[in-house]
Parts: sequence; C-alpha cells; structure tokens
Amino acid sequence: MEFEWDPAKNDENLRKHGIDFFEAQKAFLDPNRIITLDVTHSSDSEKRYYCFGLIDSYVSTVRFTVRNNKIRIFGAGYWRQGKKVYEKENKIH
Repeated sequence: MEFEWDPAKNDENLRKHGIDFFEAQKAFLDPNRIITLDVTHSSDSEKRYYCFGLIDSYVSTVRFTVRNNKIRIFGAGYWRQGKKVYEKENKIH
C-alpha cells in the first residue's frame, strides 16, 4: 500500500485531533480493520471511505480516497462512532 496526503492538512489534523497521517497509516495494518464507503461525502467522480482500525490499542477512524492507485488520507482521529462500528463488526463486547 502506498499513501499520500496534503502536508498542510496533516498539520491541521494533528493540531485538531492529535494524530498525524503517518501514524494513521497503521490503521490499515490491523487485520481486523473495517473499510466502508462514506456515502454522505462520496460523489460520482470520487468515492470516499472510512478505515476503522487499531493504532496502539485505540480504535482510530481514517478518512481517505484512492487516487492514482494511492491511498490519500485527508482525515483521522479517535471518534466514538468509529469505535462502535469496529466493535460491532468484530463482535467485541
């Protein structure tokens, strides 16, 4: 997997959500990760997705699209809703 992102967006995400996109890549390495279509923000020209996966024992939500065969990350954080999806799909609790 090859990743890319906008450096300014990465800095903003780190400031707002406490996670940078380099670290967010780790969510894709979780063998139990969940990837789902972001229906609300996708368009005919570009599909957007969520990846819910563990990073250092915490469930993260990574927002991304695929461009030129690269995963382009544009958002990441530790949000309760992402944790709920991850736990439900992996039958945790």
